[in-house]
Amino acid sequence: MLKMMTFFQALPGQQTVPGVLDFPGSSPKLPSTSEVESEASMSEASSEDLVPPLEAKGAPERDKEEAKKKKKKRPKGLADMFSVFTKGRKKKGQPSSAEPEGDPESQTESSRPRPTVEELKAALERGRLEAAGPLLALERELEAAAAGGESAEELVRRQSKVEALYVLLRDQVLGLLRRPLDVAPERLRQALAVLAEQEREDRRAAAAAEAQGPGAPALVSARPRRWLERWRRGVAQAAEERLCARPAAGAEGRSEAERLFLHMGRTMKEDLEAVVERLKPLFPAEVDVVAAYAQSYHEHFAAQLAAMAQFELCERDTYMLLVWVQNLYPNDIINSPKLGGELQRVQLGSLLPPRQIRLLEATFLSNEVASVRELMARALELESQRWARDVAPQRLDGHCHSELAIDVIQIISQGQAKAESVTLELGVQMKHLLLLELAAFLRSYQRAFDEFLERCRQLRNYRANVIANINNCLSLRTSVEQKWQTPQDLPGHLLSPLSELKSHGFDTLLQRLLGDLKPLFKRFTQTRWAAPAQTLEEILSTVAERLPEFSELHDCFREELVEVVHLHLVKEYIIRLSKRSLVLKTAEQQQQLAEHILANADVIQRFCTQNGSSATWLQHALPKLAEVIRLQDPSAIKIEVATYATWYPDFSKGHLSAILAIKGNLSSSEVRSIRSILDVSTGMHQSSKPLFSLIKVG
Repeated sequence: MLKMMTFFQALPGQQTVPGVLDFPGSSPKLPSTSEVESEASMSEASSEDLVPPLEAKGAPERDKEEAKKKKKKRPKGLADMFSVFTKGRKKKGQPSSAEPEGDPESQTESSRPRPTVEELKAALERGRLEAAGPLLALERELEAAAAGGESAEELVRRQSKVEALYVLLRDQVLGLLRRPLDVAPERLRQALAVLAEQEREDRRAAAAAEAQGPGAPALVSARPRRWLERWRRGVAQAAEERLCARPAAGAEGRSEAERLFLHMGRTMKEDLEAVVERLKPLFPAEVDVVAAYAQSYHEHFAAQLAAMAQFELCERDTYMLLVWVQNLYPNDIINSPKLGGELQRVQLGSLLPPRQIRLLEATFLSNEVASVRELMARALELESQRWARDVAPQRLDGHCHSELAIDVIQIISQGQAKAESVTLELGVQMKHLLLLELAAFLRSYQRAFDEFLERCRQLRNYRANVIANINNCLSLRTSVEQKWQTPQDLPGHLLSPLSELKSHGFDTLLQRLLGDLKPLFKRFTQTRWAAPAQTLEEILSTVAERLPEFSELHDCFREELVEVVHLHLVKEYIIRLSKRSLVLKTAEQQQQLAEHILANADVIQRFCTQNGSSATWLQHALPKLAEVIRLQDPSAIKIEVATYATWYPDFSKGHLSAILAIKGNLSSSEVRSIRSILDVSTGMHQSSKPLFSLIKVG
């Protein structure tokens, strides 16, 4: 089955999308110190446009600036505050960045001054996420002050400062998560820790509010802040921007829709692989970063397909849509080696609802069947025109060759392969429909060939084109028997047009030969079987002269044609015996005729076998009749006739009467008695092929 990465690599000039989840975006604008007092009323729009693309390009420029700032001496109060978060994590040989110069490590936390709002703001502007702890402490002090009866005016003033600082912290945290692969792992873990802490605080505040019950709170609660929801919305926006990016140029021969979905499929797969390999180890399990990205990409991919499916699609786009929904997306993305274990757990589902898929499949089947029908009809029309123009067929390995059979097989096979490339179930439906179309085509082919046989006899390449069309039957029959269904359930109506075409072709090729043999067979009765050996020799010489005319048939058809000649020789011989022009009254005369028949039968059998006939079922036809003519005892004749009827079930009383008429020494009652043996039903012995049903008797 078609694999997506092979599908991608087959596109000449297709360029990989730069980066993994690489989206444009800038760091959030931070408020100045003079703006802190009014930050409580800031709109949340500053982070609503959050986009967390994942491009690994190295540390941002801000980290370089931060490294320089670390060398500067911080205000004492802020340094004391940072020492709480860095205590115990100092690297060997390096001074703690959280401790001011000259401060003793034994200084207790209670003796450190609490950082001011301005100090916290400055720290947050430099990206120091350690400020999250003191900021949370400020928030809880504010809650305590509200419970302690502080004035409403003072509470509002203090709360506005806290909320402004939280806006800075939020934008710093979510800004880092905007491009998680640009961030050093430790820094990313720090941002995630702050995010997790804020989620816990949201839950604590909600529980506290529920326990407090009804009543007018002193402060309007800013909780829950729902930073995790904001992050997920940013992921969704990232997915949309990544998948909606303009596909790379190239992909010659592909439609706009094909390039679009190829771009979305490649982007989604590469991006989710980066999430699984590089982000999942860093994100806490409760965040479920893989599910967040996978669901966002899936939802946008599905929305794009659903929008496209609303329009009337061309045949090519209908097929492309089904291939993505039913094959490439579930098999080469969702269940790919790197993503399968993760995405199966997420259970993304199908890109389109089942009802819409069924409608698309019905449209695809209808389109494809119509296309196959049109292509096969066009191929037959072109072939018929070549016959009429007396164009000689090609020669391939010494045989007359036509491309018609190959063209038809390819048309049918491609239609079947397209359906199977969607799903195997759709392939089964297509197979049934294509078999019906193939049967209709073969009937049209037979009719066109019969018209050619009738109208174009005078053309120079007439016989060569007849042979080429007979040879076509081999490829078509083999394809049907081996590929399209098993022989035991092969419908007769499917291959019967090929049998008729071959039979009519044989009749045409043998017409002159059989016409030349007719007067030779008449000599048997004209000479009253006086010189059967010489007559038969002339008959076989005539056949031998004509056999090279059939050398350009495939070997199997040449053998079948020799078998037809074999049958004709045996049939004509029996017809001459059944003419009732010969009556032999003595046993000696009958014995002599039987010996002639046996000798002739042996010559015919050897000649035909040597020239390729496999009609072993004819080997008893003449010897058994010779035995009936030789025998004199009616009971023995009955046994021989009964045995003969098992070999040739179409041997009738009329045929028996014509043979018994040669025996002039049988009475009427003996003839009736012998004939009665055919009233007994006998089981067929070997062959039920027609022989005597081809022979008319008076």
